[in-house]
Amino acid sequence: MKALILAAGFGTRLLPYTRTRPKPLFTLAGKSVLGITIEKLMGIGCTDIVVNTHHLHGQIESFIRKAGFGVPVHTRYEPCILDTGGAIKNVRDIMGSADFMVINADIVTDIDLKSVWQFHCNGNWPATLVLHDRREFNKVEIDDQGFISGFMSDNAGGKGVNGASLLAFTGVQVLGPGIFDHMPEKEVFSSIEVFENLAQKQGFVRAYVADAPFWEDMGTPDAYQKTALSFLALAGFDHGDEIDHGDQDPKSVRVAPLAGDGSDRKWFRASKGDRSLVVSDHGICTDDPVCEIDAFITLGNHLYSKGVPVPKILAQDRFSGMVALEDLGDTHLATVIHSLTSKAAVKEWYCRVVDRLIDFSLKGIEGFDPGWAFQTPTYSRELILEKECAYFTEAFLKGYLNQSPPMALLTPEFEYIADQALKSTFQGLMHRDFQSRNLMVKDGEIFFIDFQSARQGPLEYDLASLLIDPYVGLDPGIKEEVLHHCVRTLARSIDVDTQGFIRCFRHCCITRNLQILGAFSFLSMVKGKHRFKAYIPAAVSTLKTAIGYLEKDKISTLNGVIATL
Repeated sequence: MKALILAAGFGTRLLPYTRTRPKPLFTLAGKSVLGITIEKLMGIGCTDIVVNTHHLHGQIESFIRKAGFGVPVHTRYEPCILDTGGAIKNVRDIMGSADFMVINADIVTDIDLKSVWQFHCNGNWPATLVLHDRREFNKVEIDDQGFISGFMSDNAGGKGVNGASLLAFTGVQVLGPGIFDHMPEKEVFSSIEVFENLAQKQGFVRAYVADAPFWEDMGTPDAYQKTALSFLALAGFDHGDEIDHGDQDPKSVRVAPLAGDGSDRKWFRASKGDRSLVVSDHGICTDDPVCEIDAFITLGNHLYSKGVPVPKILAQDRFSGMVALEDLGDTHLATVIHSLTSKAAVKEWYCRVVDRLIDFSLKGIEGFDPGWAFQTPTYSRELILEKECAYFTEAFLKGYLNQSPPMALLTPEFEYIADQALKSTFQGLMHRDFQSRNLMVKDGEIFFIDFQSARQGPLEYDLASLLIDPYVGLDPGIKEEVLHHCVRTLARSIDVDTQGFIRCFRHCCITRNLQILGAFSFLSMVKGKHRFKAYIPAAVSTLKTAIGYLEKDKISTLNGVIATL
């Protein structure tokens, strides 16, 4: 048995991603679509496979060469793209006098290819096209004998010219050697052109109708991401010996979107039977040296190996930008705190969180490679001035309040605050966004999420993020008690300069608060995520409180700006 995989297309609908990677090499749960197709063909007994190439052909040729498949897999490069019919005609010398299968490289399906092959071989017609019911693509008419009788330019309201129902071509076909006798003399033509002509003669093009198969055309980013999510979820469910490895039907996966955060990432819960997992979608990752997903995966595995309570990574696919994670449920720390009725209970929860934070900082820095960080390897002066101070002035003061801040006077004060915020007792692993919505509670235990921005930095910054969190609005007295609890607990592990720790913490409260106001303003005004606007007054209030702990003569201009908010 021989087969041709059509893989020469430009993937125009998948731009800009196909500028650097051909569509057949897009991945599903870490495997390329082309590799999956080749393995399926090998699984039904294919002994010779040809892949036609054109766009970024070198990458496809290199992939096939390195993969080392167990049967010969040839490539046939087309200097000028020949379209589907021309591509089939171009491999006549390889296919010889035997029947052969043709399949598009950009489809993913569970259609039983062996049954299709046997169906064709048991008949006496030059072409078998596999069809299915896919409303948006239904254009092929079948007569009452099961042969294709016409192709519509569109789905014509779901009915053919003779009133028959229309079905969609799946991109899977089996052809006999006689098909070449019906091809035009020209080099460039569509295979549909051949089938349209043959359809005028009854009994030449047979339809094999697949009953509700899994089938996806990978032609658009949305279609690709949808399919990638289902396949990654399946891989995640297969993580561990307790999972039934026999059930690999993508249709068995149910997907529901989850509420997102301030980033552009998307979140989903995937379910299969009584099991569930969460998928974090960072977006298609091009061939950049470092993408956000790289930091997420590396840091997630590192923290998990250190016993830090983070969700276990079950499966990953770098190119699709997706990671399948242990499902920690839907309960954030903020939800727990809002349900409590006593200050003592609130303080107890926050002290528990701080104990975990110290573990995150101390254990996380062990073996940490600064090269894992996505943006900057450390919490630096430059980061504070750009991502926090400038963010505050541009997004909040100018963008949200429409003010014109006195930058010449503010800049040296921002520099002073940045320098003080870096005078830390201990430079551990800093989470960078350590707030109540990034802390999950499951079965009474606390877990950290959204750790992809972690880098080396002051523990005081994460503590400040936790205690000034506008999602909770923590009582000032509890803040001070938890602050001192942190100092005492940390002192059991390392030498701590209490006054130095608190001083650094006070300045980190300012830098974090500036970042919060910049982020909430940007998200609500630019990104259209208006729910963040509701938390701006709380963030302004904490900033006014935090600035009161600093030396006023060092920040007189900033103090004046904040006083007017």
